[in-house]
Amino acid sequence: MADSLLLLRKRGPMRSTWMRARKARPQLILSRRPRRGLRTVLRWCGRRRLRRRLLQAQAAGADWREGGCLVSRAAAAAAAAGGPEAAAPSPGPKPTRDEDSSPSCFASLPVPSLRPAGPGRALLLLPLEQDFIFSGICRVTCLYGQVQVFGFTISQGQPSQDVFSTYTHSRLTISAVHYSVPEKSKKEMKREARILLRSHLNQDDRCWLMKNFSPMCSIVMLENLKTSTVNFIISYPGLSYIFLQESPTFQINSEYFALRSVGIRKEKRKNSLHLTESVLSALEELVTDCCEEVDGCPIILVCGSQDIGKSTFNRHLINQLLNSISCIDYLECDLGQTEFTPPGCISLLNITEPVLGPPFTHQRTPQKMVYYGKPTCKNDYENYIEIIKYVFSSYKRESPLIVNTMGWVTDEGLLLLIDLIRLLSPSHVVQFRSGRCKYMPNLSPDYVDGMDGLYTKSKSRVRNRGYHLPEFAENLEFADEEKESPILLTGHKLICVQSDFAFRKTPRNRGSHNRILRDLAVLGYLGQLQPPLPKPLCPLHGLTPYQVPFNAVALRITHADVAPTHTLYALNASWVGLCKVLDDVRGYAHGPILLAQTPICDCVGFGICRGIDMEKRLYHILTPVPPEALRDVNCLLVGAVSVPHCVLKGQRGLEGTIPYITTDYNFKLPGASEKIGGRQTEGTCQEKLHPKPKFYRKTN
Repeated sequence: MADSLLLLRKRGPMRSTWMRARKARPQLILSRRPRRGLRTVLRWCGRRRLRRRLLQAQAAGADWREGGCLVSRAAAAAAAAGGPEAAAPSPGPKPTRDEDSSPSCFASLPVPSLRPAGPGRALLLLPLEQDFIFSGICRVTCLYGQVQVFGFTISQGQPSQDVFSTYTHSRLTISAVHYSVPEKSKKEMKREARILLRSHLNQDDRCWLMKNFSPMCSIVMLENLKTSTVNFIISYPGLSYIFLQESPTFQINSEYFALRSVGIRKEKRKNSLHLTESVLSALEELVTDCCEEVDGCPIILVCGSQDIGKSTFNRHLINQLLNSISCIDYLECDLGQTEFTPPGCISLLNITEPVLGPPFTHQRTPQKMVYYGKPTCKNDYENYIEIIKYVFSSYKRESPLIVNTMGWVTDEGLLLLIDLIRLLSPSHVVQFRSGRCKYMPNLSPDYVDGMDGLYTKSKSRVRNRGYHLPEFAENLEFADEEKESPILLTGHKLICVQSDFAFRKTPRNRGSHNRILRDLAVLGYLGQLQPPLPKPLCPLHGLTPYQVPFNAVALRITHADVAPTHTLYALNASWVGLCKVLDDVRGYAHGPILLAQTPICDCVGFGICRGIDMEKRLYHILTPVPPEALRDVNCLLVGAVSVPHCVLKGQRGLEGTIPYITTDYNFKLPGASEKIGGRQTEGTCQEKLHPKPKFYRKTN
């Protein structure tokens, strides 16, 4: 009994200690890292094993470029020197099962569809209806077959196309599509492909392609692309991630090195552009109508809420139309997110080349352009309508016209859109819908006919279901016999498109995201100042500006009322529109010449006012506009569009203080405010997060 009591006394403390350790154990093993499943562990271990084998083979002097099997470099060199007979393996005993599964050979792995073809080049072999999704920039050449990129078809023998797949938009896809060929055997098709590839590839690459050749496949050459505009954009800190992002990978193989040499990266399908059946049906219908139009050129107006996919739809439509039509006209009515010009413009362009990238990669010179000066038209609707009428008057009706509209479709924005439909008289109205956006009524001909706009009234239906709008007759250019009769705006065809366009914008970050895209558009325009490659980049402060006398141009601040004594302060280091007015402003002796009202005039381009010389009375303007176009410029317009901050802060090669950058700011100047850009207090945030409830009186 005493022995048993002694044993219990000894076990008591041990058991309590074990219980305390067990209670503390869950706290010791807590971790933020989740437990890996068995499949994840096996997949991760397999990648590590494959990477280790490849690195060991590379260290041993092996080469995995011959098919899918590792071959020593000495054997590869001997095979190249001795021809096919030397490359043939010597007869020997058939390997056993253990030898066949040896890690030194990867013959069981699938043959990769991508192969390096020299420095900065890669070959892509795409079977029919297969896709290759990538990010980055490259030059795409179709050597054999036919592929499609963003709706534009690239066939063999056509010029190469520069493709920009950036992280600011959905990733682009190279798709192998069906092409018509006469009835030939596989042997004849391979012989034809071998003849076409002889001038582009060496013998090893041709043999690899012929070994993996399949009927109706497409062969694409991907080349490294360098442009002065892209180099200028990525020269600023934080903007290099737009075109290519590095991330760790476990699949280090020939495909990885080939893509890295080109400067692109393979992406997952979830990051690519997905078009719904509704969008594809609308594109097919519009392309058919534009190609079969007999009575005249169709006018296609695209409308919808913000961030719903209108710009992406317009690019895809332009590319598909260019497959059948030589040129398309494009009317830009969206001030905030312009496609071919810097923001704040209403422009008319004639498009002859495909659009294979975001707006900041294809800035072009419009046929007619007016600088509005602000990214939105709120509180200045009448001037917005007048500018659209002025630009639309240059449309010659010789090719289809695509009209891009704003994403503001509520309240006054909807009424303004109705005025725009009556003014432009489109033949097709493409209206985008989404369950995540606010309700928008169907803009059918009956609805537009029965609604009053901001500046137009609803008209009764006349013959041919048209609209009688004599108030617009004097603003449009028609033939003499058409001017005598009132304008007859025929009814349009409404095409409703259900969009499932996924975007990361929210009401909280939409403003900052749009501002970044506007800054990129300005940087893309300023990239035209850079010398062509291979010359190195030149900073903006290292370029020679134009000297413009005070009495040669007039000045106007479009977005605010500025005192005449402060006009030059507002002009200095600002983004300016280079315009030409009809009035002669050269009669003044000194200057500066200030305009009392904002004119509606042509804009030939943009620039930066680098400085003002008060002694010599000169403006220093930096612009990519050619000198022959600058001879007609006699007006400088300053709007709300500003020079990106990275241009002012990232002036490299300067010693001492950076020009136009200061922390000593006088808030007592007229127009200055401490609230601009200031942080919100905690109380303000709480009020926005928890608004006061509203009580309504119950009525029977």
